[in-house]
Amino acid sequence: MLHPDLNNTHKLPIPDADVWYVPAFFPLKEADRLLDSLQQKINWKQEQIKIFGKEQPMPRLTAWYGDKIYTYSGLQNKPQPWIPVLQEIRQQIIVATGKEYNSVLLNYYRSGQDSMGWHADDERELGTEPSIASVSFGATRRFGFKHRYNKELKNKYITLQHGSLLLMQGQTQHCWKHSLPKTSAITGIRINLTFRNIIG
Repeated sequence: MLHPDLNNTHKLPIPDADVWYVPAFFPLKEADRLLDSLQQKINWKQEQIKIFGKEQPMPRLTAWYGDKIYTYSGLQNKPQPWIPVLQEIRQQIIVATGKEYNSVLLNYYRSGQDSMGWHADDERELGTEPSIASVSFGATRRFGFKHRYNKELKNKYITLQHGSLLLMQGQTQHCWKHSLPKTSAITGIRINLTFRNIIG
């Protein structure tokens, strides 16, 4: 559940999940400022990942900041220290969700050709029912959910807007995968931050 004072907050009608969306969590001018700051101040890099035994560049730029080491897709991410813009965003997320977050994964999508494949944030160090708070800046992109076990359920999609907040919690990561598919319709950049709490 999100803070009751937030405007235009709604729970998505997705079974076996607890997902909340706030389309204008950050007002437009603030979202523009934060997007510009993230572009300039984050130490972005392009990781290499193995796909079918071959190393390939990840189809986006990434960065990991916070207090804990985090391993996903075979990559061990050693955290860079918090910087003011990330602390500012994190504090607003903590107030809105009532939960603590000690780390953040940032993804920089340079165009619609950059993407994120189907996956779940279900690593052991995230705990049994992780809370993932995702904020988006820049181009509006289509974000998908696919049930991990019930093949009769159709995939669900939502468009994540500039300055929006998406909160995924409860059984969401256990029952659903999510992705950001490629699109030829988008040429603008998008930066996404997923705040999480690493245990241990």
